Amino acid sequence: MNTDANKYNNDEVIDLRVQFAKLWKRKTLFIKVWVVTFALACIYILPQPRTYTVDLALAPEMGGASATGTLSSIASSFGFNLGNTEISDAFYPELYPDLLSTNKFIVDLLYTRVQTADAAVDTTYLNYILRHHRKNPYIKPYNWCRAQINKLFEEDAPPISHTKRMNPHRLTRREDAIVNKVRKSIQCDVDIKTNVITIVVQDQDPLVCATIADSVRVKLQDFITAYRTNKSRIDEQYYKSLADSARIEYETISRQYSQFCDAHKNIVLQSYLSERDRLENELQTSMSTYNAMQAQYLAAKAKVQEQTPAFTILRAPSVPVKPNGPKRMIFVAAMLFLSTIGTCIYIFRKELVSQFVGSVQN
Repeated sequence: MNTDANKYNNDEVIDLRVQFAKLWKRKTLFIKVWVVTFALACIYILPQPRTYTVDLALAPEMGGASATGTLSSIASSFGFNLGNTEISDAFYPELYPDLLSTNKFIVDLLYTRVQTADAAVDTTYLNYILRHHRKNPYIKPYNWCRAQINKLFEEDAPPISHTKRMNPHRLTRREDAIVNKVRKSIQCDVDIKTNVITIVVQDQDPLVCATIADSVRVKLQDFITAYRTNKSRIDEQYYKSLADSARIEYETISRQYSQFCDAHKNIVLQSYLSERDRLENELQTSMSTYNAMQAQYLAAKAKVQEQTPAFTILRAPSVPVKPNGPKRMIFVAAMLFLSTIGTCIYIFRKELVSQFVGSVQN
């Protein structure tokens, strides 16, 4: 039994040696394939524009701990999300990615001022994409053919204006293509366990990439702040208008009272005394009203500050040093590996076909 097994193993070793010898005889073919593959891979990958990636992390302010909030935290640790019950509004962190993908948010981002790392370009992000983004040279013929075909069946969309702002609710075909391109370059993830917001931005220039990432953070914070404090700001403006009206009324009555007293000095008529008492009562009433409205205004102003959320920047955006892709060395190595596999299959094609036919016949 052992003798048969040893004989089988020896046959297998001898067979492998024969196959390696056969491959070694065709080493010239391998060298030719590797040279051609290396050249073609370099021709393809080198013109591809390099991209950089910037990521940042934010931790939004949370309310005080409560029994319901504790239950939600325990559930989230097991992968279940009961919603953020500690926040009294309906705009949960889980909705932030949807906000970042809206047309309005992307259009506002397109008009951010950016500057390239070499300081050669200082313009809006929209103009940078249209005029300074490097494109893949190999897809230009495809894009040209597709544009010609579209002209046959669709009306040619007007060019994108650099002076007139886009309407996010009515985008043209070209504007929609730009918006979708920017939307794909921005990613937002929210950890349901910790509510930590991670924003990832990709672009061809490192400084532009960092600038856009920081702009996304600022615009997201501004939107959340405006949403959370909207009702309080309306109340603040309302009490401010009441306080201003009460102040104007108090100043008017105070002026009338002073003028009346100055015009009726040394007069002890009962009618004068009655009018003076009436003005004094109105002055006291208006002063009390003004003080009450001013207190309400200050309280509403304090409430706005109280409801303004604070964000802790866990990881600030920084200008990347190395590009994120494409991975040129990995691509070339993968192409060489695939070409080697393909060459081996070509050399052993007769044996593979014969084995396949034999297995089918059996």
